[in-house]
Amino acid sequence: MKGKKLSVLSLLAVSAMILTSCSSSNDASGVKIEVPDIPMHESMGDFEGELNIVNWAGFVDPKWTNKFEADTGCKVKPRVAGTSDEMVTLMRTGQYDIVSASGDAALRLIVGGDVQPLNVELIPNFGDEIATGMRNNIYDTVNGKPYGVPIGRGANLLQYNDDITKGAPASWDVVWETDSPYKGKITAYDAPIYIADAAVYLMHHNPELGIKNPYALDKTQLDAAIALLKQQNTIIGEYWSDAVAQITSFVGGNTVVGTSWEILRKFAGKPNIKTTLPIEGSTGWYDSWLVSSKTKNTNCAYAWMDYTSTSSVNGAIAMNFGMAPANVAFCKSSPTAQAHCDEFAAEDEEFFKKVWPWTTPIETCVDGRKDVKCTSFQEWTNAWLTVKG
Repeated sequence: MKGKKLSVLSLLAVSAMILTSCSSSNDASGVKIEVPDIPMHESMGDFEGELNIVNWAGFVDPKWTNKFEADTGCKVKPRVAGTSDEMVTLMRTGQYDIVSASGDAALRLIVGGDVQPLNVELIPNFGDEIATGMRNNIYDTVNGKPYGVPIGRGANLLQYNDDITKGAPASWDVVWETDSPYKGKITAYDAPIYIADAAVYLMHHNPELGIKNPYALDKTQLDAAIALLKQQNTIIGEYWSDAVAQITSFVGGNTVVGTSWEILRKFAGKPNIKTTLPIEGSTGWYDSWLVSSKTKNTNCAYAWMDYTSTSSVNGAIAMNFGMAPANVAFCKSSPTAQAHCDEFAAEDEEFFKKVWPWTTPIETCVDGRKDVKCTSFQEWTNAWLTVKG
């Protein structure tokens, strides 16, 4: 994917980076996916002395790595990646032990044999305190085997300039339909995974297409999504992958409505720049730690996953980046923590039931269909290139 996310601390200095009204649970049960047979770690042993991490900016910080290093002797060596594509490429070199992958990278790594299934008995902090909605999702749980330890999540919301819209738009139609009153002042995310946003809109407004999961599109359904994206292209003001540029465009008045993240609204620092979750639902990003199948530092990797799953450390990562923490016990730890959780809907599963986590499109239909072949990530990438001409 093109640009992903930026940490709260680095956002102003660095640029990087659905469904119907029913539940958007991306449940992994009942879908058989062909993956390489890779053994999982059986028991903990001596720490190897280092841990090479591919991570989003803000996920690895001395505020919590120093204690981990002192406790384990595992020297943390982070490598910030700006996109999911970069993360996949780096992990496939075999030089990194663990990655903080979003769902649009996680399933690619699992199917490619680049990461290993996890022995959750060796990760005791991956327990009951982890948000229900971040468990057993198809992007990091395959054929009943967990490959990922949840870190945090967020929704791709509709951002709007309230001075102009005079209230929250009820529907995503203001960014998709040619009669939008904001034609020429609309922004959209510049990445193939944005095809899923078109699919979410079609699920609600064109049920005859039979789309049940926006990441499980057969050829006809993908063609319909691309047609909608090409229609949107005629009213788009700009596409964005640079978060700083997106904020600047909203604050400067060049953009009125478009897809965004809650943290970007905060960075805008303007009371008229607001976000909403429209009636159709939305896509979103759910991040997990995944361990390389080639790592020689497995014990350090497991220790890191366990340590960062504690409520205090997981909460620190969530606040540092700007997202809902996976470990919701953090929310009750202080008034500040509770305010953060409330702002990012960390404990609101009804909210996240309307959010479809990014999931790599693969030929196996993750909606459970077995009578058709679904389109792959490569097909989505090729199709995206046709959208903007």
